Amino acid sequence: MAAHDELIAAYAAKRPRSGAWHERARDALAGGVGHDLRHSEPVPLYIQRGRGSRKWDADGNEYIDFLMGNGALLLGHADEEIVQAVCEAAGEGTHFGNDHPLQIEWAELIQQLIPSADRVRFTNSGTESTHLAIRLARAWTGRTKLLRFEGHFHGWHDGVVHGYQTPFEADGSLGVPSHVREQTVMLPDTDLAPIETALQNGDIAAAIVEPSGGSWGRAPVSREFLSGLRELTTRFDVPLIFDEIVTGFRYSPGGAQGLFDVLPDLTCLAKIVAGGMPGGVVAGREDIMRLFDITGDGEHDRFGRVSHQGTFNAAPLSAAAGVVALRRVRTEVPTRTADERAEQLRSAWDAVLEHEGIAGYVYGQSSVFHVYFETNAERLRDASCRSDLHTLDAGRLKGMPGRLNEQYQRLLRFHGVDIMSGTGGVLSAVHTSDDIDQATSAFKKTVVALRDENVIHSL
Repeated sequence: MAAHDELIAAYAAKRPRSGAWHERARDALAGGVGHDLRHSEPVPLYIQRGRGSRKWDADGNEYIDFLMGNGALLLGHADEEIVQAVCEAAGEGTHFGNDHPLQIEWAELIQQLIPSADRVRFTNSGTESTHLAIRLARAWTGRTKLLRFEGHFHGWHDGVVHGYQTPFEADGSLGVPSHVREQTVMLPDTDLAPIETALQNGDIAAAIVEPSGGSWGRAPVSREFLSGLRELTTRFDVPLIFDEIVTGFRYSPGGAQGLFDVLPDLTCLAKIVAGGMPGGVVAGREDIMRLFDITGDGEHDRFGRVSHQGTFNAAPLSAAAGVVALRRVRTEVPTRTADERAEQLRSAWDAVLEHEGIAGYVYGQSSVFHVYFETNAERLRDASCRSDLHTLDAGRLKGMPGRLNEQYQRLLRFHGVDIMSGTGGVLSAVHTSDDIDQATSAFKKTVVALRDENVIHSL
């Protein structure tokens, strides 16, 4: 039996209860899972509990967690202060359908931390936040076209579901009318000249960008690119939207904009902003955010403003968790600690690749890490290439074969490590040096097995 088949069999054998849940899921859940990225062969993870930096599945298998709630858990699983706050809020009422004091405290903390947040509007998710920010920009400018960048992910709504997966020019999903893409200008994020040309046409309503680079930094951009994009959008009076759903409060307490000192007009937040509970935010310039204002003038209130509803916007339990999380973020300790642990992991994992002579390397900013494997055995481990990573084509950095990604994730899980997506993950304030050491051992076993199967290559 091939090594791959042996792994599949051994993996399934350690997860009989998960296998039973998966059988039930096939009959109950459309697609068999609740999120496309949760699909996994031979069986998805069915997690029953988490504590700190670890989580345990239905079969009792333990994982060092670098998924961390899809990046939402900067403070780790089941943080005692957040759990207490949510329980206390639930005791007062799980949902009112009205505004409430915690919502205002939450909004004020966001204003204090995010440099460009003059005003705040709550949503329920990151996808809702980018959808709303784009609507705001179109209302503000009276234009319709959206400038986007290849490989950047902004959620699953019709306007942005294409363009983040290779090939970037392909449709993102069935069910999206063809005319939707006519409202998008898609460009690479490696050259400012085509961006200037696009903005000169005068039909761009907004430019939206992941300030980390595509897919939370898997295809990174430079600070110089962000500064240049800011200058161009300002010159042509085009609102700049930062999608900080992953980078918000992670790259710094003020997000990527705080780290890079490049301020957008609108910012989209989710994940950490709600302390691990459901929630999202659009924040931005006061004059643009006034488009939400209800003035009492019937004509204005019906036709002169941006409409926005949402049953669970700033729901009490999410607000309670968000307030606790952001008060802790304000101390700068969680972000700094997670950054230090991530640097420790990146260094240790890169040393494994160096020692084993594997063609690839580990990179990332703040508390994020990504792993890139060369599938054609080219050497990209010299310092000059590493410093110029942002100049590489996003299609290359995001174009590793699906089989490689799947086998890499499966092997890591088999050895007790779960990651976020692709080949990367995020660190939290509660990961320890022991976590890094154990995860490094799992990483070594994983990449050696991949090399032995000729899935990745030696230098």
